[in-house]
Amino acid sequence: MAWTEPATAPRPRADADRPTSARDQILTGAGAARYRSAVHDAVNRIAHRFTEVKQPFTGVSHDEMRRRHEKIDLDRPLEDLAAALSELDEVYLDDAVWFHDPKYLAHLNCPVVLPAVVGEAFNAAVNTSVDTWDQSAGATVIEQRLVDWACGLVGFGEESDGVFTSGGTLSNLQALFIAREEAQAKWGADSLPRLRIIASEVGHFSVQKAARLLGLGRESVVAVPVDGEQHMDLAALRRALDDAEAAGDHVAAVVATAGTTDYGSVDRLRRIAEITDGRTAWLHVDAAYGCGLLVSPTRRHLLDGIELADSVTVDFHKSYFQPVSSSAVLVKQGGKLGHTTYYADYLNPRTSPEPNLVDKSLQTTRRFDAIKLWLTLRAMGPEQIGVLFDQVCDLADDVWKAVDAHPDFETVTGPSELSTVLFRLKGDDELQRRARRALAEGGTGLVAATVHEGRQVLKLTLLNPLTTVADVMEVLDGLAAHNTEGPNQ
Repeated sequence: MAWTEPATAPRPRADADRPTSARDQILTGAGAARYRSAVHDAVNRIAHRFTEVKQPFTGVSHDEMRRRHEKIDLDRPLEDLAAALSELDEVYLDDAVWFHDPKYLAHLNCPVVLPAVVGEAFNAAVNTSVDTWDQSAGATVIEQRLVDWACGLVGFGEESDGVFTSGGTLSNLQALFIAREEAQAKWGADSLPRLRIIASEVGHFSVQKAARLLGLGRESVVAVPVDGEQHMDLAALRRALDDAEAAGDHVAAVVATAGTTDYGSVDRLRRIAEITDGRTAWLHVDAAYGCGLLVSPTRRHLLDGIELADSVTVDFHKSYFQPVSSSAVLVKQGGKLGHTTYYADYLNPRTSPEPNLVDKSLQTTRRFDAIKLWLTLRAMGPEQIGVLFDQVCDLADDVWKAVDAHPDFETVTGPSELSTVLFRLKGDDELQRRARRALAEGGTGLVAATVHEGRQVLKLTLLNPLTTVADVMEVLDGLAAHNTEGPNQ
């Protein structure tokens, strides 16, 4: 039954808002008035913050925040929720990091679109867990429809499938778990010590973490060098495959990256698929960052060959402007997700006539994160998401040119295929650290840092379509102000 706005919706009386017992705190129909009032209060506070925030951070120190929290006795509750919300202003909102601010330029955190935020409200209140059908009937179908839609974007066929996860790290873990199982099925159960994973040296650290969790060990991951454009070097990939074969090892998986964290580089997926064909148990593409290209009206060609992979990681909370968490692992042959399946009589018996998504997930209890993307697509459509992602990629091109021409800075790589810019203040490594720290302490802008070819460098990660080149240059001017060695001093 569709909900309709009452003809009149007066705000409940103050005494109706106040619970009288612990039972009254449970969200039920009887407590609907209190729920409406409480959420209204919370949303008003947050909305007010959005209108008042003038910079991404306050620069508060960890020591100061810890001292503030130490005053709070968690065993002695405040008088009501309103008081708790007021306290939360002090211990959280006053010093939150605001990703929507155009001068937040640091990590892979995006501002979020309103339909997705509304989806979170449904998520919290209904509290669906998408593990079994009898807990999540409508949610099960919505998630599956979105998985089918995403598989179609990748170019997978009708046998494909997938499941939502909490993020790229878990998506990569599940893909490599399947790869390990496929490898042992191919080369025998005793092949585990000889299994190898080949990945780019600038790929995500979650590959190494997954190898350890899967019992393969650190030495099982073979890091392939990159070329001058930060793509996996194809000749080096061939050598790695040859070396593994010569050593009597078995390549369980090759992991290509569509959007490296530091460089925004997209490996040559079609060429990698051609080189690895028949020589490895599994080809995985980590497109956690670059999945926005799937809906890009101008850059989709960068993912040419992604449909040849066995599995793909996508992070909607990076480039589809979704709140954390919203990720998925997509598998070309959906039946391979069965490696994950365990049956429990009390939860998902083998004889269940309905689909239970826990059958293909590493998680049991799992949030209904798909609702956010569903509402986004229904309210905006994929084309608008793609346009927004194109805008941040275009911005990165313009910012790279501006930084490259700036007298106080030097770019350290060429333009990114996505939306990162690596650069340095003209000076030593300590200058990079000092300037970045001083900028963060002022809170007027935030940039990230990494290491490139042994040198400390600064990094911009541009994921806000509302950020302008002028915004970025204002932040960089703040960095340059701390350069006592620069040419303009």
